[in-house]
Amino acid sequence: MTSIIDRFLKYTQYDTQSDPNTGLTPSTPGQMNFSRQLAEELKEIGLAEVELDENGYIMATLPSNIEEEVPVAGFIAHVDTSPDFSGKNISPRIVKDYDGGDIILNAENNIVLKPSEFPELKKYIGQTLITTDGNTLLGADDKAGIAAIVSAMEYLVRNPDIKHGKIRIGFTPDEEIGEGANLFDVKKFGADFAYTIDGGEIGELEFENFNAALAKVTAHGRNVHPGYARGKMRNSIRIANQLIMMLPRHETPEHSDGYEGFYHLMSFNGDVEKTEMQFLIRDFKRDRFEDRKKEMQHLVNKVNHEFGEGTMELEIKDQYYNMREKIEPVMYIVDLAEKAMREVGVVPNIKPIRGGTDGARLAYMGLPTPNIFAGGHNFHGRFEFLPVPSLEKAMEVILKIAELVPSVKKTN
Repeated sequence: MTSIIDRFLKYTQYDTQSDPNTGLTPSTPGQMNFSRQLAEELKEIGLAEVELDENGYIMATLPSNIEEEVPVAGFIAHVDTSPDFSGKNISPRIVKDYDGGDIILNAENNIVLKPSEFPELKKYIGQTLITTDGNTLLGADDKAGIAAIVSAMEYLVRNPDIKHGKIRIGFTPDEEIGEGANLFDVKKFGADFAYTIDGGEIGELEFENFNAALAKVTAHGRNVHPGYARGKMRNSIRIANQLIMMLPRHETPEHSDGYEGFYHLMSFNGDVEKTEMQFLIRDFKRDRFEDRKKEMQHLVNKVNHEFGEGTMELEIKDQYYNMREKIEPVMYIVDLAEKAMREVGVVPNIKPIRGGTDGARLAYMGLPTPNIFAGGHNFHGRFEFLPVPSLEKAMEVILKIAELVPSVKKTN
């Protein structure tokens, strides 16, 4: 078998950064390049019904090796990495027997992974860590998930004494830009339930997530020579900034945790004539989520009342909803994952996802899909790292779920 570490490191060499602006699926050619290689690998390890469609979605089957009919379980991960930070020319570093101190990622640019800034590092003293070189993200989100799934399937193929029902595998493009489930064919996938292997630190088990929307705001100005601008100029940057200052100061990602929602100014580009902004709107409760969208419209209306109708335009698009509503009727699938974790020595940490996964969308498409850890930390940036034992445990959890499915008792 290919070791799970070698498999993950191989996957990081593919530049699969997604792009929200192309309008294509997959949004970047690097994703399709990786998916072609991944589909071939699935065939090589012995999976059946391996299909890669023109949009970059992969589906495959591990056939049942038992006679009785049992639920079909699925495991899903995404091939793309975040557009928030470079995923090109990733050069992972291996830190063996981590001693609990600072990790110099890039001496030339003084980029250091410090436990004083990232205290979770202290949990992994003595373990092998995979880090970046400080210039890119690592890609554990979600190539760690892919590596765990593929390694688990290879192990099951090579160890037929482990009895399991039919298992379906799915790999999607463009999850990081909220489009991973857009063209996912739930009926064709044919699973009774699934798990995304797309969570963070070891033990995470999640069946609720944000309700999410993207707000695009455009402020229109009027450019006049600044020496003769009195009563004539409208500076769209200043107008846009007025909207920002009207939003609740402490309802931002850096001031919230747990079940608290937020407004997140994600991008700001402009000049005197025109400024464009993008905001993420997030909340766990549907009523609070709807109130946040109304508040954004209310503030835009106030700006237009002051500067004139049409000065500021707002477009809000819902991205996904809290999957808890769809998971609660089938909580046995959460119980199954929790039992699998305990049986392989992992303490479950059931918590809400302060974000979303493909599973959030898939749950509303008829495929209940909780989320399980893949082991990484500090996704989407240069300080991302992956403890190797956490990745190995993710694989073990997948194997144990496959083994436990034949004994599951449906409660729906």
